[in-house]
Amino acid sequence: MKLKLDLDDFRVPDGKPFRIKKAKTKVKDLYKDDAHYESLIAEFRTEIDDLQQKMYAQDRQALLLVFQAMDAAGKDSTIKHVMSGVNTQGVEVHAFKRPTSAELDHDFMWRTTRVMPPRGRIGIFNRSYYEEVLVCRVHPEIVTKVQRLPAQTTKNIDKLFADRLKDIRNYEAYCHRNGILILKFFLNVSKDEQKKRFLDRINTPSKNWKFEEGDVGERGHWKEYMEAYEDAIRVTATEDCPWYVIPADDKKNMRLIVSAAILAEMKSMKLKYPELPPEQKKHLQAAKQMLLAE
Repeated sequence: MKLKLDLDDFRVPDGKPFRIKKAKTKVKDLYKDDAHYESLIAEFRTEIDDLQQKMYAQDRQALLLVFQAMDAAGKDSTIKHVMSGVNTQGVEVHAFKRPTSAELDHDFMWRTTRVMPPRGRIGIFNRSYYEEVLVCRVHPEIVTKVQRLPAQTTKNIDKLFADRLKDIRNYEAYCHRNGILILKFFLNVSKDEQKKRFLDRINTPSKNWKFEEGDVGERGHWKEYMEAYEDAIRVTATEDCPWYVIPADDKKNMRLIVSAAILAEMKSMKLKYPELPPEQKKHLQAAKQMLLAE
């Protein structure tokens, strides 16, 4: 893949020094024109699909892609454009919205844990367990009034969120030890660009359905969301389970960077087709001779 890109500019393997104010929302275009972009994204899809087939055949590792972002950053379109060329049998996408009553009867990570990708497959989370330290932190009444937690657990709300971040970090380390590579993507859209996209949704009848009544109201909590994202990334970004903070003001650039990151991380998994033991190779040759003799 011929793309001048240093992924270290976006990869956060150690969250301690991370500052969200320093994270870019825009970069110089990585593509010359639309045709060039389409050729690049298609090449990425082909290479990712090839590695996923090796992952499926190897059946020892899995990959989880977590997408988090403010509204209108482009999570849905990124998942669609980046992963559309991958064999659907090897990919499972889960979108997490408001928890159901059944989900509220369990611990905060239950609904995501039960759909983690099995070995050989790629799982994609459109939002995730991170909502429990993002939207719940910005709106703590969700924890105190909606989630059915013991009273003593919610007495110190700051400690509750700090403990949840520790739980997430430990859980991701546990998954990694069990063969699941977790890549987390924060699609970093600017507040100005979000405003433009909201207005486009309102002014374009075919996009009206994308606009929700509470979207504008949440913009009033922008500062709180940025603080929540910064803390989440600082606590949970590790070398084994990194965050990628992706400039999202240009969707094409965003998709190319996401694609490049996925491809690079998959290459690090050392995926390959399994080699059969000598005895099975003999059986293959015997079967071949029988077929040729028909």
